Amino acid sequence: MAIPNARKFRISGPDGQFATIVAVLPKGADVDGYLKDASSRFDWKAYTESQQRQFKIRVGQQKQKKAK
Repeated sequence: MAIPNARKFRISGPDGQFATIVAVLPKGADVDGYLKDASSRFDWKAYTESQQRQFKIRVGQQKQKKAK
């Protein structure tokens, strides 16, 4: 079940990275001010580390042969 008034916003980091956040803003809220504040408070270091862990490249794996 989805929240009906949740909107996705794409924020950019200091190193040119992009992240997507989901927020529910009240009517008449300053969207640009919110996004500026959210991008300054976003933990870009932890986000980068989680992305690297998620897409970790495995090197040197070989298929195991069945022993008969």
